[in-house]
Amino acid sequence: MASPVLPSGSLCAAVAAAVAPSGLRLRLLLLLLSAAALAPTVPPRNLMIDIQKDTAVEGEEIEVNCTAMASKPATTIRWFKGNKELKGKSEVEEWSDMYTVTSQLMLKVHKEDDGVPVICQVEHPAVTGNLQTQRYLEVQYKPQVHIQMTYPLQGLTREGDALELTCEAIGKPQPVMVTWVRVDDEMPPHAVLSGPNLFINNLNKTDNGTYRCEASNIVGKAHSDYMLYVYDPPTTIPPPTTTTTTTTTTTILTIITDTTATTEPAVHDSRAGEEGSIRAVDHAVIGGVVAVVVFAMLCLLIILGRYFARHKGTYFTHEAKGADDAADADTAIINAEGGQNNSEEKKEYFI
Repeated sequence: MASPVLPSGSLCAAVAAAVAPSGLRLRLLLLLLSAAALAPTVPPRNLMIDIQKDTAVEGEEIEVNCTAMASKPATTIRWFKGNKELKGKSEVEEWSDMYTVTSQLMLKVHKEDDGVPVICQVEHPAVTGNLQTQRYLEVQYKPQVHIQMTYPLQGLTREGDALELTCEAIGKPQPVMVTWVRVDDEMPPHAVLSGPNLFINNLNKTDNGTYRCEASNIVGKAHSDYMLYVYDPPTTIPPPTTTTTTTTTTTILTIITDTTATTEPAVHDSRAGEEGSIRAVDHAVIGGVVAVVVFAMLCLLIILGRYFARHKGTYFTHEAKGADDAADADTAIINAEGGQNNSEEKKEYFI
């Protein structure tokens, strides 16, 4: 028995499969599967990407859409931001055996996303290689402020020196207003402001405080602070004076050697350098006092030596006075002022 001729179309094939005997039903199913496998594939004819806003502000969430039109079968859309893959939400519309796929991506942007491409990529059996389109993000963000010390170069501010600070502000759009203020106080009268630069000449202790640079654009404003501390000027010691005492000269020279090693402070620890200078000055004062005491003791020893040298010799008394003209010894003893008769009346004491 010859097989019946079936009308074309999927609806007719379904009707024929329903009314045909079971043997013919299997043959019809195989024919339909072969026809589906040999059906032509159509790549998407147009790929479009659309961003809700051309310019976004940092922290804002924007909507990005990508559409692949008139493809068969339906395409698969993938999203990328730079090299990072993102997940979108796709919708498929069928029209006259053709499919249109639209994918939606909700993206929260940051200042780091400015200039980064958003890529819509299509995967389809009829497409070889990468079929994609992209748009670059444009993100506006508030300024980023940084203070740079341009003088002094070593970074250590001392009394009498000058200070120059430069405020660097970067934003999108570029900040048009950069201002300097002194926190909780007024600017010193000798401070000079010139755009992003702050110049303070002849620093002193009254200039200590916090100085703030502020910058703003249409997105917002930001600031950066610089804390100024003015240190004492370097301490200098006068050269040693020449003295006649060898001990004094040696002591002063030793102090000068120690001071040279400790007077100059380190750049990163200026307070420690100043304390070393103070200790060096104290050592110099103590050395001077010791030298004066040693000199006074030497003078005293010289004076005492000369005094004892002048009073050295024989000590004479008046005990035999009046006995020189006596005729004999008995008469001399009787006539002597220091004799036995006068021993009770005249006494000499030697201290």
